[in-house]
Amino acid sequence: MFIKKIALAGAVSLFATGAAVACSYENTVPLKSLTAGFEAWKAVTDAMAACGNFEPELDQEFRTKQPAAFAANPSLYHIGGVSNGTVTPLLNEGTIRPLDDLVAKYGQNLSPNQLIRVDGQIMAIAMMVNTQHMMYRSDIFADLGLEAPATYDDVLAAAQAIKDAGVVDYPLGATMKSGWNLAQDFNNMFLGFGGTFYGDDSMPMVNSEAGINTLEMMQKLAVYMDPEFLVSDSTYVQQQFQQGKIAMANLWASRGGAMNDAAESSVVGKVGSSAAPLAMAGGAPATTLWWDGLVIAANISDEEADAAFRLAMEGLTTDMVQANNDAAIWLVNGYQPSDMAAGAIATATAAPAPAPYPSTSQMGLMHTALGNVLPAFFTGEMSAEDALVAVEDAYKTAAEEAGLL
Repeated sequence: MFIKKIALAGAVSLFATGAAVACSYENTVPLKSLTAGFEAWKAVTDAMAACGNFEPELDQEFRTKQPAAFAANPSLYHIGGVSNGTVTPLLNEGTIRPLDDLVAKYGQNLSPNQLIRVDGQIMAIAMMVNTQHMMYRSDIFADLGLEAPATYDDVLAAAQAIKDAGVVDYPLGATMKSGWNLAQDFNNMFLGFGGTFYGDDSMPMVNSEAGINTLEMMQKLAVYMDPEFLVSDSTYVQQQFQQGKIAMANLWASRGGAMNDAAESSVVGKVGSSAAPLAMAGGAPATTLWWDGLVIAANISDEEADAAFRLAMEGLTTDMVQANNDAAIWLVNGYQPSDMAAGAIATATAAPAPAPYPSTSQMGLMHTALGNVLPAFFTGEMSAEDALVAVEDAYKTAAEEAGLL
C-alpha cells in the first residue's frame, strides 16, 4: 500500500503564523496513547497531558505492540504514534479510522502536507519528518583536518584517522541492533547501492550485487564500532555521542537535539550535521525519508474518537513547537530550522528514497527477514551470499503464508 511521500522542503518553510493556546479546554474523556519514546513524542504527549484525563505510553517497542493492541475490541489505546513504516499493519488490518470528518471539525490549523491520505481518505496526521544522516564531532574533525564525509569511503578514511589519533573509544557508531534496526541500516545502504528488494511478481531480489556490496560495506564500517554493535539502537548511539565515546554516526535527525541538552550531554555545541553519505558515486544518499504522526483507533466509540482527535490537535500547536523547536524537524506551524537540522535538510534535498520504499506488505516481510537473518553474517556464522540466500528463503516462506506468492 503506497503512503504519500512528505517533502521536507515543505517542512522547513513553515514558520509561526499566530499564537496558539497551550490547552484550550479541559478533557473529560479518559484517553490513552502508545507512541515511540524519543523527545518529539515526549513534547507532543506532554502538551496533550496538560488537558487532563490522558495517559501516554512512550515505548521504543511500540511497533511490535500496536497491531494487537489496536486490534482488540475495544482498542487498548485511543491514539497511536506511527511512521510511514509502522502504519502499514494498522492500515492492512483496518484498526485505525479515517479522519476526514475530524479534520474538518478540529483540524483548521493543519497544513496540507500533514494530511496523510490512503485511497483518498485521511488516515494519519504527520507532525514531523525524519531521516538518518551524518552527525560528527566537529571539534575532532577540525583538530584532525577532516571534512564532513560525503561518501562511505570518506567515512572509512575518517574513521581510520580518528582511530589513529586515539581521541575517542570508537570512531563510529551505528543503529545496528539485531532486528528492526539492523534491517533498516541494511535497507539504507542497499538503496544507496541502487538495490531493488523484490520484483513486480513479489519475488525477492536482495541476493544481488547491491546486496553483497551492502554487507561488505557494513562489515568494513563495523571494524570501527563498539564490538557490541548488535545491541546498538538509536538511544545507544545517542548516549555514545553524549558521553564522548564516538566521533560520528549516521543517526536519526530526531536525536540531534539531545546532543545539545546540557543536562545529559558532555558534547554541547560540538556535534555537527551533514547529508547522509553516498554509497556509490552518482547515487542517492544511503538513507530514507520518513514521517511520524498520529492515528486514531477504529475500535473505540465515536465520542472517544472525537475527544482523542481534539486532544491530539492540542499536542500539535505553535506553542509546543516553539518550546521544543530542536526536538524534531516539525511540520507544525512555528518551526525554525536549527543548526542540527542542516544535515537532514541537505539529505532530503538530495532526494533519497522515501521510506519504506514504499510501504507494502511485501516490504514488511522483507524487513523482518533481514532483521532475523543478518545477525548471523555479522557474527561470522554465514557468508554474505549465504545470508542473502537465507533472507530470500525466509521472505518467500512468509510471503507464501501471506498469499503474496
